[in-house]
Amino acid sequence: MYERLLPASPNWYLSRCSDINSNGVFGFGAKNTVYLMTVTPSWPVLVGELTGHKERVSGFSFCHHPGLENLCSSSSDDGTVKIWDIEQKVVLKEHRAHQSTITALHWAPAEKDLVVSGDEKGIVVCYWQNHGETQSFFPEPRSIFCLSCSPHSGNYVAVGFYDVCFCFQEANSGALAGIKKGCYLASGSKDLTVRIWSTARGRGVMTLKLPNLKRRSTGMDPSLKEKLWLTVHWPKGRPSHVLSSCFGGELIMWDLDKTGKQKWSLLGSSPGSQTHSRIVFNVSSVHLGEEQEFLISTSLDREIKCWDLLTLECCWTLPTLGGYVYKMSFSPVGVGYLALGIGDNMIRVWNTVSVSNKYDSKSFWQGVKSKVTALSWHPTKEGSLAFGTDDGKVGIYEVFSSKPPQISSTYHRKTVYSLAWGPPVPPVFGAEDPPPFTLYSCAGEGLIFQHNPCKLSTDATDIDKLIRSTNSIKHKLSLHSDLSWKPDGRALAIGNEDGSIDVFLAPELKLLCTIQQHHKIINTLHWHHEHSTCPEVSYLLASGSSNAIVYVHDLRSIIESPPESPVLMTEAFRSLAGHTAKITGLSWSPHHDGRLVTACYDGTAQVWDVLTEEAVCNYRGHQGRLLCVQWSPVDPDLVWTGGDDFTVQEWAVSKQEHAKPPRGKKSVELEKKRAFQSKSKAKKKNKSVGKGEMRVEECGVPHGEERCWNTVGVEEGLSDKEEEAMSEGTSTFPPTGISHLLFHYSLSFKFIFHWCFPEMGVKKRKARSIFQLSISMDHRSKEELQEDCLTLATLRHSECKSALGTLLGLFTDRAALYRMLEEEGQNHIEEGYFESAVYLLLWKGDIAGALQMATDKGELTDHLVSMAPMAGYQVWVRTVEAFVKQLCIQEQFLKASSYLLSLHRVYEAVELLKSHQLFREAIALAKARLQPEDPVLGELYTSWAALLAKDGHYATAARCYLAADSSFDAAKVIAKKGDVASLKTAAELARIAGEEDLSHSLSLRCAKDLLSALDWLGAQEVLRTQESLLGHRLLFCTNELLVSRVTETNGITQSSTSSHSWSKPCEGDFLNTLKAVWEREFGVSDGDVEKIQAAHKQLKAVENPSVTFNVSIKQVCLGTGHASVYCALGTRSVCVVCFVCASSVSQYKEKLDPRDERSLTVALGLQAFLSYLGLYELWWNSNDVPLTSEEGGSREPALLATYGVLLSEVHVSFQATQRAIAEIQRRLSELVKQHARTQESQADAVHYNISLLCFFFFFFFFPLPPLSFSRNDSESLPSLIAMVSEHHKELANIPEHIKKTPFPDVIECCLVILHVDAISPAPPELRNQAVQLLRKYGAVSHCRASQRFLSDTH
Repeated sequence: MYERLLPASPNWYLSRCSDINSNGVFGFGAKNTVYLMTVTPSWPVLVGELTGHKERVSGFSFCHHPGLENLCSSSSDDGTVKIWDIEQKVVLKEHRAHQSTITALHWAPAEKDLVVSGDEKGIVVCYWQNHGETQSFFPEPRSIFCLSCSPHSGNYVAVGFYDVCFCFQEANSGALAGIKKGCYLASGSKDLTVRIWSTARGRGVMTLKLPNLKRRSTGMDPSLKEKLWLTVHWPKGRPSHVLSSCFGGELIMWDLDKTGKQKWSLLGSSPGSQTHSRIVFNVSSVHLGEEQEFLISTSLDREIKCWDLLTLECCWTLPTLGGYVYKMSFSPVGVGYLALGIGDNMIRVWNTVSVSNKYDSKSFWQGVKSKVTALSWHPTKEGSLAFGTDDGKVGIYEVFSSKPPQISSTYHRKTVYSLAWGPPVPPVFGAEDPPPFTLYSCAGEGLIFQHNPCKLSTDATDIDKLIRSTNSIKHKLSLHSDLSWKPDGRALAIGNEDGSIDVFLAPELKLLCTIQQHHKIINTLHWHHEHSTCPEVSYLLASGSSNAIVYVHDLRSIIESPPESPVLMTEAFRSLAGHTAKITGLSWSPHHDGRLVTACYDGTAQVWDVLTEEAVCNYRGHQGRLLCVQWSPVDPDLVWTGGDDFTVQEWAVSKQEHAKPPRGKKSVELEKKRAFQSKSKAKKKNKSVGKGEMRVEECGVPHGEERCWNTVGVEEGLSDKEEEAMSEGTSTFPPTGISHLLFHYSLSFKFIFHWCFPEMGVKKRKARSIFQLSISMDHRSKEELQEDCLTLATLRHSECKSALGTLLGLFTDRAALYRMLEEEGQNHIEEGYFESAVYLLLWKGDIAGALQMATDKGELTDHLVSMAPMAGYQVWVRTVEAFVKQLCIQEQFLKASSYLLSLHRVYEAVELLKSHQLFREAIALAKARLQPEDPVLGELYTSWAALLAKDGHYATAARCYLAADSSFDAAKVIAKKGDVASLKTAAELARIAGEEDLSHSLSLRCAKDLLSALDWLGAQEVLRTQESLLGHRLLFCTNELLVSRVTETNGITQSSTSSHSWSKPCEGDFLNTLKAVWEREFGVSDGDVEKIQAAHKQLKAVENPSVTFNVSIKQVCLGTGHASVYCALGTRSVCVVCFVCASSVSQYKEKLDPRDERSLTVALGLQAFLSYLGLYELWWNSNDVPLTSEEGGSREPALLATYGVLLSEVHVSFQATQRAIAEIQRRLSELVKQHARTQESQADAVHYNISLLCFFFFFFFFPLPPLSFSRNDSESLPSLIAMVSEHHKELANIPEHIKKTPFPDVIECCLVILHVDAISPAPPELRNQAVQLLRKYGAVSHCRASQRFLSDTH
């Protein structure tokens, strides 16, 4: 129906109120309507609306399944979820399963029929639209803020509670590639972070902190407070990119594959690019073709933007409107510039003739603090726009400059109705060269001011003074409601609230005539343009009022031949009847003669041929009442209208289906009544509205009640259905946050409105009287009232005094008054007005009774408590105590504690604050009022610290512990975070506080963390402050030297850049190097026995984890360093094992204390592993290097010494016993399984369970890994148990240090020695020893592997 449209603003603070389908159709909820538009690279094309909800749309989502793109769902505050067909624009299905306000909605991407919604009570409803079934569940009793269905499985939905947004995407590359496959969730929250969660792991895998970007745009009023909002979106087809909003409306694209600090790119970062100026609420993306990917965003700045995700630049911007469209005006100089006065406190100037951008507009908000209700362009000065506001302000904007507006120093007391530029009238502000045009403003108080546009700081003049002076008027002038200057400046027409129109001759404003045609307030006046082909029509004046008829008067004769005295006109040149409600706007066509368009409260715009009084066409595209209209100055076929549906629509006259406005059932009767209505009756009905009916705000009725928006009823021709439809059309809640009342066309609404808005000049609703019974007695019949007078006279003149109660209590003695007050009080209590009953008791002087009543009803106030001392100390105390309880129920704990202080109950006040976790307030109060040594302070600090530590606020908790003189707890709580900085701080705090043991423990823990990161400097720096940790410092020093030496020989790769200068690789003996470093850096020498003993004692208490086959080389080095230092200190000399050859180990093993079996075993294990490594090197090089020399056995002693250590019978016995037990376990497991299968076939569950119990019993007590072994023994259960018992006895006889010390597999070493011997003969003693061990302890599999070697020995 329309050519172009500026829609209502998308609803704010909703997690999903817009969406786009794969065809590029974008839908968003605005007020109670869903708007649809097609997205193109150039500009949007609005294609329709979905109307049917009665209240605000709270959610919107498309169905994204192939073939079902035309389906969408919407939710509303009216409690419904609707399924729509966007092609037919009809509701297919709906449900009302929710009992509370719906807050979130999503059509499941993985289920084509599933729509999921959540409400503010925490209820999630799943709706299968194909068969109309619903299922509800209650995850948590909290308000649901957002929800998102998984795109991979229809069984999963993410639910966000309060300021959290979720969406799903599967990761397959980049930073998430190493994580287990599954769903990943992006969330945005008030903590200013975007987090990526793994549903498979159940925890976060990445945290992205929002950058603090400087806002480059200030497109809206910064004084408007807004909530913090962070929205996230995972574009389809971009698994490694997440898009989020930022603080000031910026949009950020996060690259999850990118390394470094800045993982984001800013959308619209190029100079001059358009960006949002306020927080962004919703974003959605779509692929249109292979090379087109667009993102649509909605924001608090009331703009919808389209972004190209390939270039990250803005393609176009669609402005939207957040309030009623009160006024429109085309510039007479700048062709095509349309100014819009909106109820969202902004002015918009739209270049309607722009070719590159159909929605090229600019917003102005500076200096505009309320609704813009009037606009007027300067007739000759380009870009000069005058505006008037709802709060009575008048100003001028220069729209082509960045300067703030000029504001007139003269304010109206009420809403500005209209503005007009015209020739100046006396007095001309005392200027020698007056401006050619001055600005006139008319407002709700009925005055018209003339403003000097050159200097708005000067006071404006009231033209009523000139009118009175020129026309010698002594009586009070009618209140004005509108004005219009004739285009040539010769005449001024002024409309009044009593329905009259006065026409004055400029510049002295001589009254030419008064038009008495309308009988209600004049809403709009408009002169015909001057460039018509017929000069006569340029004198036509059109007027519209609240009686639904437009009158056109021909004033040519009066203006060309001014009469000596004012003329009264009662007949119109033309009458245009057809509308059924108030006329709100008029506009003459600048392209035709006598063609007029009218805007009406019936929701339609009508084009008239005035000369023939024929209706040309009627436009019905708006969903609400029309407030303004303008004919396009460029295209004769285009008209612009604006209304209370928050939209501006451009439509073509030639394309309209209807010719006349819609007619109600009573329209014909109304016209007949008007035709036969007498003038006297009309005068009686059309009294001046005056101060009784003033303009209304956006609470369901636009401004200007007395001009154009009085309540619509039967007398104005609306049918009942039309009234109902209009009421529904206005019952919405716009995203401005201002609730709109349902517009009831009844007299009762008028009284409600008057009571709600007393400042509007309407008659205030009378407050409820405190003497209801007495007033009701005054409304009895006249006879009864006269009888009361006789009774009162009798009582006054006689000695008899009877009980009159409420009848005449005010007019007799005090006793009767008390009885009356008692009855009135009882009546107030019965009706629930306890405050009035309390006042009556106070008036009687019964203060204690009044306080007791207020206490019982929970109606105590500060005023009553302040009066309590008048009743005595005890009454005051009881009242304060009761008020404290009442305040606690009302959760006013600070106020309650203050009242406790008034009773000097400091401890109770502190406990009250503490019990409600107001620890800061409680501590402040306690420190201010209690003694410093009071134990209450310590309890407060410790309680608060425990709560803070539980919530993860460790630093604040530590401060509390320190304030409570608990330094130990302070250090412990800081160390809970576990990072290096926290541990270092905690250790230093413990050292300062004298907690030496704790300081040592934390320092060592911090040093170990630094050591694991190869930060050698940091580790030594931490330990340097702890003198008692010398042994650990020596250990770290040895480890650093070992790692450096191994790095030199390419054993491992050292990536640390934080190392000491003395750890650099150097030539020379390792032992000498270590001695020199210990003595130079730590002051430890061979003769310092005390230090060596202290270090030995420290290291002896340190447990080093066992070395296994999967331990890293770095950990092996650390363990080896510990063993080396331990061995060295055990000789009471400075000694260390050198990793050059096994002979070096044996050399230093001789220096160990023979009584120290543990040290000897460790050294033996170390020597064995070195020999193990040499044995394999010998095997690999056995073809090149023979075991025996050509001279005959000169190398045998060396070989025996080197590899003979591997053939330890103690270790091979321990290893064989372990293998035997493992084999028995395996056989026992197979036996139980075989028995279970047998019993299962016989259905004997009892024996099966016993077998399982036996299996688990032995598996629990003998948890060794299964190894391959022969099966020659009996398979009976008793025999296996006996065998296990024997082997465990053997294990018990083996020393513990043998069990705990790692040692190479002896059988494996035997096999390698025999294999090498087969290639190059080995010393006979070594070979024979290997054969003997293999035969004695080897399993069958080992014997098979060595069968060839064993056969050679026979």
